[in-house]
Amino acid sequence: MPAQEQEASGQGAVVVRDVTAAIREAIARGDFAPNQRLVEADLSRQFDASRGSVRTALFELTNEGLVEREQNRGARVRAVTVAEAVEISEVRMVVEGLCAAKAAERITDEEIAELQEIGAAMRAAVADGHVLRYSELNQALHRRIRDIGGQATAAGVLERLRAQNVRHQFRLALVPGRPQVSLVEHLAIIDEICAHSPAAAERAMRRHLTSVIQALKNAE
Repeated sequence: MPAQEQEASGQGAVVVRDVTAAIREAIARGDFAPNQRLVEADLSRQFDASRGSVRTALFELTNEGLVEREQNRGARVRAVTVAEAVEISEVRMVVEGLCAAKAAERITDEEIAELQEIGAAMRAAVADGHVLRYSELNQALHRRIRDIGGQATAAGVLERLRAQNVRHQFRLALVPGRPQVSLVEHLAIIDEICAHSPAAAERAMRRHLTSVIQALKNAE
């Protein structure tokens, strides 16, 4: 393949990755609701990408379980059932436990201060009754723990699972009393990671996600 064609092919792959990541993140943020149709022309304008790039991105997201395609009806955001949300949380319990342990092994003094700052912000959000803010901080904490842990394969798996499960996570934050319970669990995770205690950090993460699973079942 001539050099110019190779360069164009490489640029095309980058564009597809960028569009895929942008749509994935929009689903994770809840910008696109479950069962919402994903129209290629609209997405092309929104993300300033070609129809071909958008189409390829939607196929990739279908393989990830975030999008479903129906014959003659196009693509839409896949709605995740409570039973599926429980299964996703069971997988998260194992993989995020690993990430918490890795984070406890690797964390620096600067990162300790960062996690403690997030914990303080979570405590303030719960005290003030700011449910949306708490939900955002919840996601930020889990993401930062994955980053600190440095386990790239686990992080990739968890990013896809997060996008599938975001609606149920937000619904749990609206359950009366749930943020208070969740806050204690998250602060325990922070404490163990900051204490450089891998085994204890993994147990704390597993306890938290066991609690999430039970809350999902109770809210069904």
